Amino acid sequence: MQRNRCTIPELTAELSRGPVRGSARFRHALAEVASGVRSVAEGDLRNLLRRGRVPVPYFNAKLYAGEVFLAMPDAWWPAVGVAIEVDSREWHLSPADWERTLRRHAEMSAHGIIVLHFTPGQIRPEPERVLAAVKKALTSAAGRPALDIRTVPAS
Repeated sequence: MQRNRCTIPELTAELSRGPVRGSARFRHALAEVASGVRSVAEGDLRNLLRRGRVPVPYFNAKLYAGEVFLAMPDAWWPAVGVAIEVDSREWHLSPADWERTLRRHAEMSAHGIIVLHFTPGQIRPEPERVLAAVKKALTSAAGRPALDIRTVPAS
């Protein structure tokens, strides 16, 4: 999926032709991918938000200011302009990756987006702290005017 070698409909069709027995994990993973989740850490975040009864965000939606691409945050609530980035060392450790992360954060912030950053190592062991931060950001942003950001859901 991430390398564009197959599509969700292709995987779904292949799964439907295969045996049901032993396919529960793959079906669960495919459901997550269909909802926009693209990594284990994002799946952990999605599960935590569900357990915490947080409104369902878009996962990996593309955000645009007019026709200009801004970012593709891991979670996005367009009604309140809040985004979450799950920043792992694997994807953000090199100087170039770190620079891209900071540039993306600055670009979203410049357009009024509230950006929260969590590591995969915070989501599982510190779920209450992560949930509290997310809920506080969503509540804080609820009264502000809508941002002029176009959202294109993950496909």
